[in-house]
Amino acid sequence: MQNLFAFLLRYKFFFIFLTMEVVAFSMIINHSFYQRYIFINSANKLTGTLYTWNMGISEYFSLKQVNLQLAEENASLRERLQQSEVHSQLEPLTSNDSLAPLQFDYISAKVISNSTNKRNNYIMIDKGRKQGIGLDMAVISPEGVVGIVINVSDNFAWLMSVLNKNTKINGRLKNSNYQGSLSWDGGNSRYGIFRDVPSHAHLQTGDTIVTSGFSLMFPKDIMIGTITDYFIASGDHFYTVNLQFSVDFNRLSHVYVVKNLMRAEQLSIMKQL
Repeated sequence: MQNLFAFLLRYKFFFIFLTMEVVAFSMIINHSFYQRYIFINSANKLTGTLYTWNMGISEYFSLKQVNLQLAEENASLRERLQQSEVHSQLEPLTSNDSLAPLQFDYISAKVISNSTNKRNNYIMIDKGRKQGIGLDMAVISPEGVVGIVINVSDNFAWLMSVLNKNTKINGRLKNSNYQGSLSWDGGNSRYGIFRDVPSHAHLQTGDTIVTSGFSLMFPKDIMIGTITDYFIASGDHFYTVNLQFSVDFNRLSHVYVVKNLMRAEQLSIMKQL
């Protein structure tokens, strides 16, 4: 302690000078609009540079994980490309036939805003109308179903997440093909509810639930989750199935917006009925 006091006493004039400089600098910034503007602009530039460096360092150390994710995405996209082909029953086309028309197109986007702790959660992405995104388009990730586009601007889109009380998505048990409806009860963001599965269906913990393909938005067999447990309420004739989502919404960073290229034709024939 004596050494500290001796040090401060020895350099007291330097510390007094430094304090006065800080006070003078603060007074200049607070009383001069131009100087304050220059200071804020410089501070923002410095902060932005530091964030950029930090992001670059983080990305460098996560290259292995990113490469693994890219490999999984490429494999997933190959599968979806084959699933998206529309085949004629009269003249079957192979998955490698370049003349096979595609029903679904996929637009990659980055998540820039996402909530998971509310009753109704929404996601914002960095693609919009100019990039071909429209209302009621499905949104998926390499892991599975994410949500539905509900609002679009020129360069951004607002999604209704699966973690939303208004989200209802048709699904089916992959092993047995029995159908049901996905919803979220507002609890844990990792778990959802799959309802309306007939009581005579054979269920097992760990069974996979995927999209049914019967909607105009989601392609068939996109992963939704896996069964954790199930029960039939008293007086009911349908299972209530608890499932774990395949997507971890707290770690969501990149998504694919699904564009149904034949939606207009499908809607047209439905209106005729």
